[in-house]
Amino acid sequence: MIDVRVRRLREDSVLPSQAYPGDAGLDLAACEDVTLEPGERATVSTGIAVEIPAGYAGFVQPRSGLAARHGIGVVNSPGLIDSGYRGEIRVVLLNTDARNTFTVEPGMRIAQLVVAPIAAVRLVEVEKLAASERGGKGFGSSAQ
Repeated sequence: MIDVRVRRLREDSVLPSQAYPGDAGLDLAACEDVTLEPGERATVSTGIAVEIPAGYAGFVQPRSGLAARHGIGVVNSPGLIDSGYRGEIRVVLLNTDARNTFTVEPGMRIAQLVVAPIAAVRLVEVEKLAASERGGKGFGSSAQ
C-alpha cells in the first residue's frame, strides 16, 4: 500500500474515497454546480489536489454509472496526473446525450482516480525495430 497525500483547496470539497474495500478507483466529487446541455462539455472543479508518489501516476477515469444512465463521459479519458503535479484535479465532462440536459451538483461523484505504478523508461534510438506478427497494422487490424 502507498500513501497519497491529499489537500482540500476548498472547505466544501469531498475527499476521494473507495465505494467498496479493494476498489481500484477512488471516487472524485464535484465542488461546483455545472449544467451540461446535450453535446456540451465543461471542466468541473473537485476542490482537491494530490501528491502522487514518484514512480506512480494518477489516472482520472469516467464512472460507468454516469455513462450508462446519463451519457456523461470524461473527454480526455484517462486524464493523466504526473507525480510532480500539485494543482487542482479538474475533470472535463461531456454530455453525450442528444436530448437531455445534465446537472452536476456539489458532492456528486463525477469520475474516479486510479493510482498505478509507472515503469521508468529510457528511449533508445535505433535504425530498425524488431519484427512482430502484428507489424504496422493499426486500428481495426484484428477485426475479421
